Amino acid sequence: MKRDFLRLWDLSSEEIFSLIERAIELKKGVDAGKCPLIGKSIGLLFEKPSTRTRVSFEVGIYQLGGQPVYMTPAEIQLGRGETISDTAKVLSRYLQGIVIRTHEHERLQEFAVSSDVPVINGLSNLHHPCQVLADLMTIKEKKGDFKGLKVAYIGDGNNVANSLLEAAGRAGFILVIACPEGYEPDAEVLEEARTGRGEIIILREPAEAAAKADVLYTDVWISMGQENETEKRRQRFKTYQLNETLVGYAKKDAIVMHCLPAHRGEEITDAVLDGPHSVVLDQAENRLHAQKALMEWLLGDSYGK
Repeated sequence: MKRDFLRLWDLSSEEIFSLIERAIELKKGVDAGKCPLIGKSIGLLFEKPSTRTRVSFEVGIYQLGGQPVYMTPAEIQLGRGETISDTAKVLSRYLQGIVIRTHEHERLQEFAVSSDVPVINGLSNLHHPCQVLADLMTIKEKKGDFKGLKVAYIGDGNNVANSLLEAAGRAGFILVIACPEGYEPDAEVLEEARTGRGEIIILREPAEAAAKADVLYTDVWISMGQENETEKRRQRFKTYQLNETLVGYAKKDAIVMHCLPAHRGEEITDAVLDGPHSVVLDQAENRLHAQKALMEWLLGDSYGK
């Protein structure tokens, strides 16, 4: 039976921990010659532009022995009015898996219902699970364990924040989110995540969130599709910048994370993004390794086990 990866909550804690360990092995070169996707074609259907998601998936599929097939709506009939269901059913006859980067999460869900092959969420407006799977790998590498760890997320309660909520629920760390009123993460995701292993706190003051934090995390204030709110959001978030003052409240060995792309000088300063606490480039690289582990497990010869 096929399984999809539309949100981090689709995986158990044990499955997530197993994927992280496998991703670390792959990064070290273990089974470098193994090709679990040999003879398989994996679709990349992108309705939104991308740097890290597209390149890491294309390279990862190739390194696992598969063929990436990149598509945009303008290049297929989806852009000319074909239904999501019809597109999913047809592509299922050609492909062994599909990665989708889209706008509304409901489009992703509709596609997955009609698809006979596994569907992976490369980003939607509600979740960014592949990013946060790589984030968990990065935290594991740098901190060794999740137990008792405090992760402070500063800024907009967006798709990354929603996936971090689920990560806290599954991995069992403390997640403190500092955001302005009206910009909280999704209420349903928050409620469900609180039934998990972790502790989740939502507050307003960035300094309070950053105090004694092991991990400091931020993301852009203006995501794709929100450009018409640019000035409003800049004013609302101007006190939520991840800067050297804020880093000073965290533990001395705290790490700084950002999923990129960064709007330097807005949500994060150059001094912090390029500074000694930053693990942002490791975090970006780990997209490749975490996604390879995910595809090996989900799309390899033993998927559905």
